[in-house]
Amino acid sequence: MTTASATAASSTPRSRWRTEISDESKPPSESGDEEGELEPVKRSVPAWLVSMVFHLVVLLVLALLTTPVGEGLGSMVLEFGEATESENFELDNLSIETSESMLESTNDLESETVVDTDIQSLMETMEVPTETLEMVPLELGAGPASEIVQPMFNGRSGPMKSALLAAYGGNEETVTAVERGLRWLVKNQERSGSWSMAGPYSDGAPFSENRCAATAMAMLAFQGDGNTHLSGPYSENVENGLRTLLRGQRKDGFLATQVRGDDQQAYGHAQATIALCELYGMTEDSALRGPAQAAVDYCVNAQSSAGGWRYRPRQDSDLSVTGWYVMALTSAHSAGLEVPSSTLRMADTYLDSVQSYDGSAYAYMRNQGASYPMTAEGLLCRQYLGWPRDQEGMRVGLSDLVDSAMLDPNNPNVYYWYYATQALHHYGGEPWRKWNSVMRKEIPRLQLRRGAEAGSWSPQADEWGRRAGRLYTTCLSIYCLEVYYRHMPLYDHKIN
Repeated sequence: MTTASATAASSTPRSRWRTEISDESKPPSESGDEEGELEPVKRSVPAWLVSMVFHLVVLLVLALLTTPVGEGLGSMVLEFGEATESENFELDNLSIETSESMLESTNDLESETVVDTDIQSLMETMEVPTETLEMVPLELGAGPASEIVQPMFNGRSGPMKSALLAAYGGNEETVTAVERGLRWLVKNQERSGSWSMAGPYSDGAPFSENRCAATAMAMLAFQGDGNTHLSGPYSENVENGLRTLLRGQRKDGFLATQVRGDDQQAYGHAQATIALCELYGMTEDSALRGPAQAAVDYCVNAQSSAGGWRYRPRQDSDLSVTGWYVMALTSAHSAGLEVPSSTLRMADTYLDSVQSYDGSAYAYMRNQGASYPMTAEGLLCRQYLGWPRDQEGMRVGLSDLVDSAMLDPNNPNVYYWYYATQALHHYGGEPWRKWNSVMRKEIPRLQLRRGAEAGSWSPQADEWGRRAGRLYTTCLSIYCLEVYYRHMPLYDHKIN
């Protein structure tokens, strides 16, 4: 800055946000020519116009003082042309909206109109993004649990549940069948709060008892219909089951402490972990965070070097056990618990080792042939681990399930139905419509309506039910009929 400019700046105060005005652009008052330049303007403005503007301003001020703010004065439009002494001013261009007209329009808006809403039509007109949602495993702890949980659990009750039922093909028959099944579970809960795979009902598991798995499976049926230990018509049943699970938890997080057999322990712990994580995700009950996180940590530490899980921690893998553990980790992720992304990536790598035909078919273990139940389970795991909807292996695999292995009531396999129903529901489209048109009719039809076991599903003809018993087939059947709202669809929330 030069000396001259510094002197000028110090003698003439300026606002910090204004630029300096040059001599050429200064107002006339600063150049000494004010009277000469303004004289023509003064002569062109008639006195009556100045008086009218003054009175209008007064009227406006009075209007604002005597009416509520924002009401009364609607709009004013004044158009000025070039005025001369001889022109007559017309009020044609003056428009004032009075307070009465404003009140009339407000009353029209506030009047209530009762409209019958058809949920199916509502869902059809909802504007939902149609692009594929890719679920990418991320490190957890980045946000509150309520934000993470919503995509998975927030359809289980209230208006959203009703809307999802209508949108994805549920009906009164599926709802009634679920309610019958839950009442059967209530009747067979033990005084301790647990459930049993063996009885007291008929056709229990003939070979082994697993109260941890039985209790977790029953709780998941209640939770899938919106019940928690804090709310819902079956909250007391869920709370008593929860107490049973927590009483059996070890310090390292393992939950199936009262179960014999490595295979039964592996299944029991995974299923109980899902139940704990769901309850925490649905309620954000801080008392559950520690036990749920400990159970998840045990799952993480039990993963084998191959990336999957089997009966003994860190030893070998099979897809049947792995599917339950992937679901446990997915539920934990959705609830805001800590799940290492490396654990999920390793699980995805294990699926690569048991796939065939570019990921459209899956086997129980490596170097074995693919089967429909394992394909359904494998594809569901792929969905939760990040496969996009347009993945070719998913399209081919799910189409094959519908075209070649449609749900057959004459050959029950509820384990297969459970995984296929979920994977197809997430996928949507024509494959889901075909599957659901059969599923929603045949599974309720197979439910017992009379007798001591009314509300349950018989295990006698089921491929795996003969081993696992009545509670097993009943819980998996309930999960199928809750599918419309149990987990939010991963890819598309429109009718499909």
